[in-house]
Amino acid sequence: MSDDCRLPSQYAVDYEALLSDARAEGETNAAMILREQVLFKWRDLYAATVMHVTNIVRIQFRTFEYIFDHYSELEAKGEVPYDQTIQDRVVGVIGTSAQAEEKRYAGRLWGWAAPTEEFLGTERDRGHFMAHCIGGGLDVNVFSQERRLNRGWSPQGKTYRQMETYCYDQPGTFCFSRPVYADGSSVPRWLEFGLLKTDQTLWVEVFDNYV
Repeated sequence: MSDDCRLPSQYAVDYEALLSDARAEGETNAAMILREQVLFKWRDLYAATVMHVTNIVRIQFRTFEYIFDHYSELEAKGEVPYDQTIQDRVVGVIGTSAQAEEKRYAGRLWGWAAPTEEFLGTERDRGHFMAHCIGGGLDVNVFSQERRLNRGWSPQGKTYRQMETYCYDQPGTFCFSRPVYADGSSVPRWLEFGLLKTDQTLWVEVFDNYV
């Protein structure tokens, strides 16, 4: 991990330790074991660092699994009071990179809300937790991302693009994306992206989504 951006300790995950534990349990299926360990670690850490009741669900899309806090479902059922400061949001995405299954339909993305600059402002983009080119979808996969990061314009954006390119060039790469929030909104304060390289070493970076 680079020294450019680090998460506050209460949000940090020791992925190297999880990988070591996964290998100890079974070298041949370490990635599968690591996947489950990471999902449960994210769930527990998320629940411990938010101030509201959570409703965590798992959503499978092709080669990726999304864990999602479906808070509005609790509101709809009357189990919690309505709170406009708390939004449904992705807790993390994990899986393996794959070629895009179908053509990306921009109209569907633009229909997600108002035109980008009108809805998000001139410094934001509709980003994707997992790029469409490596098998990510739309809808739940979309979030408000700092423009220079998303487009590879800033130093951290260049690193972000390098990681996405690695996953694209090496189909079947184990990778994950975790948004970390500072409030109840669906806009991440930080974005963590990681992958398991062909030499079986982890490459994990944290990106500032507010700059």
